[in-house]
Amino acid sequence: MPDKTGTTLVTTELASKALKHWGINAETITLLAQRENFVYKATARSGEHYALRIHRAGYQSAIAIQSELQWMGYLKSQEINVPLPCQTAAAETLIEIEGHYIDLLSWLDGRQFGVSTEPLQLDNRQAAFFKVGRTMAQLHNVSDQWTIPGNFKRNAWNIEGLLGENPLWDRFWDNPALSANQRELFITTRTRARKLLEENLFDYGLIHADMVRENILISGNSLQLIDFDDSGFGYRLFDVATALFRNLKEPDIDDLQNALIDGYRSLRPLDTAWLPLFMVLRSLTYIGWIINRIDEPGAVERQQRYIAEATPLAECFLRNELNS
Repeated sequence: MPDKTGTTLVTTELASKALKHWGINAETITLLAQRENFVYKATARSGEHYALRIHRAGYQSAIAIQSELQWMGYLKSQEINVPLPCQTAAAETLIEIEGHYIDLLSWLDGRQFGVSTEPLQLDNRQAAFFKVGRTMAQLHNVSDQWTIPGNFKRNAWNIEGLLGENPLWDRFWDNPALSANQRELFITTRTRARKLLEENLFDYGLIHADMVRENILISGNSLQLIDFDDSGFGYRLFDVATALFRNLKEPDIDDLQNALIDGYRSLRPLDTAWLPLFMVLRSLTYIGWIINRIDEPGAVERQQRYIAEATPLAECFLRNELNS
């Protein structure tokens, strides 16, 4: 199955084959997402729903995926609303078929918090963001209490992962779509940001790293978190910045940001003095991420948007640094 060009028919056949390892003869298999992974909604003949993930070959190692599943299992045991990894008849949570790692997760019935490119449609917006902050703090608290297994391995959103010579999401300053002025701006930002990360202490530990609207589900009065594919070790403010970044154009962003911070602080201390730094870092990662995906549908437009979003943040960050 080619990663980017495989047809739905081929991958559906692979999904059906994989489901048999969990003893599931699916009534329907529906493709939900196709980017880093192929994600399917599988409905068993019993009526139960599952999320089947066929991982892109070469993107994550088996130990990294197994570590992700271990962490999710622990979070679920501590009453964090996340999908539960399902075990096969052989008591495995991860299998390999035709060169692809595959896992199966319990289905969560919530509705998406929102869509990143569209205006938010929420009834009580500040209350919703308070819950996002509180849920994030709960995740961080529970994760700090976990005794991490010795074979646990996830990416690190640390100095090297964000700003090193080979960042996790590629060299954003080398994106070929940048103008000479933009490239100089981002190189200067990178240099200054690295110095600040080296000189200061920040809350650091396991983070979701992708708490965007699409990965937060609303279920009654609670929130559910999905898509831990980018999770790993990182700065807790990076998680906060990720949850806020796609909402910067909302007319009440200041109120939403304050609500999220208040929600977080209701369970865990949070120093937001360096939040602008992490907002810049989050914006820059997307410029690197898109480099090797530029041939995907809509990627050129997304790249232009990412650069347009990061430029004023970087300019403001450097201006404030010069005046501090």
